[in-house]
Amino acid sequence: MLGTTIILAVREIRRHLLRSFLTILGIVIGVSAVVTMVTLGNGATKAVQDQIAGLGANILQIRPGQGFGRGGGGPRPPDFKMQDVDAIREQVPGVRAVAPQTSTTVTAIRNAANWSTTVNGTTGDYFVAQNWPLSGGSLFTEADEESGKAVCIIGDTVRQNLFRGSDPVGERFRVGEVSCDVVGTLSRRGQGGFGADQDDVVIMPIKAVQRRFTGDRDVRNIMVAVDDNYDTGSVQSSISDLLRERRGLQPGTPDNFNIFDTQQISDTLSGTTRILTTVMGAVAAVSLLVGGIGIMNIMLVSVTERTREIGIRLAIGAVAREVLLQFLVEAVVLAMLGGLVGLALALLATVILAPIIQVPFLFDPQINLVAFAFSALIGVVFGYFPARRAAALNPIDALRHE
Repeated sequence: MLGTTIILAVREIRRHLLRSFLTILGIVIGVSAVVTMVTLGNGATKAVQDQIAGLGANILQIRPGQGFGRGGGGPRPPDFKMQDVDAIREQVPGVRAVAPQTSTTVTAIRNAANWSTTVNGTTGDYFVAQNWPLSGGSLFTEADEESGKAVCIIGDTVRQNLFRGSDPVGERFRVGEVSCDVVGTLSRRGQGGFGADQDDVVIMPIKAVQRRFTGDRDVRNIMVAVDDNYDTGSVQSSISDLLRERRGLQPGTPDNFNIFDTQQISDTLSGTTRILTTVMGAVAAVSLLVGGIGIMNIMLVSVTERTREIGIRLAIGAVAREVLLQFLVEAVVLAMLGGLVGLALALLATVILAPIIQVPFLFDPQINLVAFAFSALIGVVFGYFPARRAAALNPIDALRHE
C-alpha cells in the first residue's frame, strides 16, 4: 500500500511542477544555507587550528610586556637576556627546547633581485621547537652560533624571489649590509598564525643578528617547547616564577612579561569559530521553518482543490487512514525533494566558496544527513494537519463540494 501511495504522491507532484517547485523553495534555501554555513564554519575552524599549529605543538611564547604589545603607557619593559634563556633550559623541568629570538626587517639583495624580508636570529633549538625540517643543506653549527658567523637558512619565499629556482645552498647574498652564506633551505610551510607567511624568513645565528643588525645583546622573545610527558600549565607556572625572580619583581607586582600557550590560543579561537558557526546555522535553519509553513499552506490548498476526489475515494471504500497517509506522503516527498536539491546546492556552493575565502573544504556527512532528516521531519510536522483535515472530511459533504 505504501508503494502505491508514494506513486500517487509523485504523480500529483508532477501534475503541478511549478507549484511544487515554489513549495519546496523554502526547504531548498534552508537546507543549502545550513549545510553551507556549517561546512564553511568547520573549514574556518580547521584553518585556525592549522595556523596556530604552525607556531609549533606544545609551545610557550614568552614576550616582554603584558600583551602582544608593551602594554600600558609606561616605560618599555626590559627585553630578556641570554642568561634568562640558559636559566629556563637548566632550571625548569619538562623543557624540551628553548630558542631565543630577535628579529628585524631588512632588504635582501642578490644580483638584480631584491626582497624585503624578516631576519630571525635564533639557535638550533628553534628548529627542534618548531619541528621544521630542512629541504636542503644543513643547520648552522655550534661554532657558527658561538662566533656569530654570517651564515643563514632561508625560507621558500625568499628562495623563490632571490634565487629563481636555482639551488641557493653554498651561494652568498646580501642581507641589509651583511653578506650571508646560505647553508640550508627550509621546507615549505605556507601561511602561519594570523595569516603571516612563514616561508618569508631568513634565519641566522642570534649573535650574528645582535652584532650586525640590532646592535645589542637583548632577546626579544623566547620560544619554549614543552615535553609531551609534562603538563604545559605547570611548566608555564615554573617559568613565570623563575622570570619574576630574575627580573626582580616583588610579590603583588604584576608581571612585566607574558607567556602565551599556543594550544590555549588554538582552543579559544576554535571555540569562537564553532560558536559563530552554530549561530549562523541556527539563523539559516529559520528558512526551514518558513519552508515548512509553505508546504502546509500548499497542502491545505490541495485538500480544498481535491475535496471531491477525496469524497469519491471515501465513498468507494477507502478508510480515513489511507487518505491521511496519501497527503502526508505527498508532504514528506515534497520536503525530501527540497532537501536533496538543497544538499546539491550546498555542495556546489561550498566547493566554490571554500577557495575564495581560503579555508579547506571539509565534507561532513553528519550535517548533511541531519539536514536531510530534518527536512523530512518538516514534511511530517507541517503536512500532518492538512492530511488530517483531508481524512476527517465527510464523504457526502465532500461529494457535494463544487
